[in-house]
Amino acid sequence: MKFNKLLIFLSIISFSASAQLMNVRKWRVTERDSLDKAIEFYDEKLYLKALPLFGGVLQNHPKEEFLKYSYAKCALYRADKHEDSYKYFAEVYAKNKKIPDIQYDMALAAHYNYKFDEASEYASQYASGKSIDAEGKKNTEILKRYIANAKIYLANPGNAIVKNMGSTINTEYDEYAPVITADESRLIFTYAGIKSIGGKQNDSLKKDSFGDYLEDIYLTDKVKGEFQAPIGLDSLNTNAPEAAISLSNDGERLFVYQDIGDGHGDIYQSTLNGDKYALPEKLQGEVNSYAWDGHCSLSPDGNLLYFSSERVGGFGGRDIYRATLQADSTWANIVNLGDSVNTALDDDAPFIHPDGVTLFFSSKGRTSMGGYDIFKSVMRLADTTFRYSENLGYPINSPTDDIYFVMAANGTTGYYSSAKKDGKGLKDIYSVETNFSGNKSGVHLVKGLTKFQDVPVAANIKIEISSKSNKVFKTIQSNSIKGSYLVCLPAGASYLFTYQYKDKPSQTLVINAVDLVGYSEKTHDVNFEVAAEILASAKTTSLNARKGKDPNPAIVGFKSGVPVTSTKTTVVEPPLAKTKDKEEPVATASVIAAEPVAVETASTVAKNNKAEATYNFTANPVTSTPLPAMPKPATTGSFAVVNGPQAKSVKYAEKYGSASAKDMEFRVQIAAVRLDKNAPLRNRSILGKVDKLELNDGFTRILVGGKFRTLNEALEHNKKVVNAGQKEGFIIALYQGKRVMFEELERLRLLK
Repeated sequence: MKFNKLLIFLSIISFSASAQLMNVRKWRVTERDSLDKAIEFYDEKLYLKALPLFGGVLQNHPKEEFLKYSYAKCALYRADKHEDSYKYFAEVYAKNKKIPDIQYDMALAAHYNYKFDEASEYASQYASGKSIDAEGKKNTEILKRYIANAKIYLANPGNAIVKNMGSTINTEYDEYAPVITADESRLIFTYAGIKSIGGKQNDSLKKDSFGDYLEDIYLTDKVKGEFQAPIGLDSLNTNAPEAAISLSNDGERLFVYQDIGDGHGDIYQSTLNGDKYALPEKLQGEVNSYAWDGHCSLSPDGNLLYFSSERVGGFGGRDIYRATLQADSTWANIVNLGDSVNTALDDDAPFIHPDGVTLFFSSKGRTSMGGYDIFKSVMRLADTTFRYSENLGYPINSPTDDIYFVMAANGTTGYYSSAKKDGKGLKDIYSVETNFSGNKSGVHLVKGLTKFQDVPVAANIKIEISSKSNKVFKTIQSNSIKGSYLVCLPAGASYLFTYQYKDKPSQTLVINAVDLVGYSEKTHDVNFEVAAEILASAKTTSLNARKGKDPNPAIVGFKSGVPVTSTKTTVVEPPLAKTKDKEEPVATASVIAAEPVAVETASTVAKNNKAEATYNFTANPVTSTPLPAMPKPATTGSFAVVNGPQAKSVKYAEKYGSASAKDMEFRVQIAAVRLDKNAPLRNRSILGKVDKLELNDGFTRILVGGKFRTLNEALEHNKKVVNAGQKEGFIIALYQGKRVMFEELERLRLLK
């Protein structure tokens, strides 16, 4: 049958039936069998399984237009075949434009190949067609947004450098969901390929040549700056699927995803016992539900778990939530992160950075370039909510899925998974030199070894926030085989470490990270045998002194009667933020011995734009050093410009105070309440008109003074509002009836 006639039939009959219109009587039996199997997979939407079968038959029958179309359709789902997909769609489309949804397919193929103008034209043609249904219209509108966003990001690339991790990590099969320790010494990821335990299996976990390779978990450690050949985690991997989804900062707790065949997946936790991860146990509490719960990330103190779920009550698809650890070790108090993070489309793969406030996640909504894009949002410490979400842009993101982003504590290196044209096969793992700018958060990493008689021991380590009435930050135990430990301390506080091993004298360490900006690192080893010797020496010296004898001579290797332990500090110039006129403060520390000795204070000496912290031993009990006074806010009249929304408004007003645009307005907000009881407002006559704004996040925003055309106009009213006693007054922006952040208005060039 002629191809034109075939395509007419394609528009009115099923995919499977249209295949029968080809003359296959002269084909080999194996070819006919391959075609039948390919069509079966296609009808079940198993496009990646159908792709090689269609490809094999097409190679022998290159003029069959149905095979070109079928192959092109399946090739949309594999990044290294996107060029072939576009090529074959174009050949088919040139001969007949009446194939159902062919313009949408062409738009998608052009988009994946960075032909954005062409993609936009095809999408518009498809949207204007008479046969398009409601779902087609919805998908086309989403695709058109993706295309528009991609054009902007490609024209304004970021400074990140993205590299495929190479054949040491990646293969022709799937590698994805990388997780790392905070110091990048260990990388764990999910693999599905020829090395998977059980080989290809069907849904009943039986061997099947047309089955799937199921997920296993692989680990690689960094030696001399290079990751070694990965090894499978035999203690976790079975012939059933297991996927790594998160790792605690110290690598001692590995979170995995398992689907035991009950119709949904759940989150499990495995603990590192020495050098092996134990059998995973299902998280207890309210994190796991009767819906899919599939990714998570643990906060630096171990008390919060950010996770993604398809449970009911979200904004749509997958949403990101937060759970709080309870006294009985269960997870409860589940909170949706709200519409500054979640959208009506899928939002997944949360990662909370070791600074405790920067959240990375992937979303198909917002300003995505296509599929999942990686976004960043920073927590507002005043109410622990997350602010405007920022797309990390190109070259990190692409028109296809970019997901599972994690970043080292130093902020300079990230890892994520993507399927790119230059990849090794299916999904690969990529490293990123971030070169981010504008982040003012900080983290201080402390790691080391605990020993007794030169043998590593598992010591108990309690970390308290000494600047907050010694509130316990976390309690850990060093590794039972290596004696290693690692802790990430968010900036803004002072911390007290207490090391304890059996009945040996305890040792303590103080870290002052109150004014820390950026990243700093300290290595602190603890030798409990030396501490015991010091205790004995101190007691002998005290006894001799009481008897009138000369004290013991100075002991070699001791300072002020205290052992000099292995203490190494590395201060990295903050990669995410620098000040122009002064050096950034870094964490300072002092080490405290178990028994009374001479007290010395910690100090910081700035040299060559870096800071070198000095670490000295002091006596117990610890006397906290008074924290430095906070700087006074700048004022304009009696209007105080403080850190936060007010300062941000002033900053943007200085640059764009007179900017105006159609559908853009500015409002003054004085409160966000859950239950609006129409409470009386002070100095109502000065505040002006009172409005209420609903953003479907459970809060009612109280706005005063009406609409303002420019930032300068809104700022003048904001000053009046604050001076009238409404100290929380600040400016928000609305565009086309929706709230947007100043950064977004700037990106859209509405502020100029």
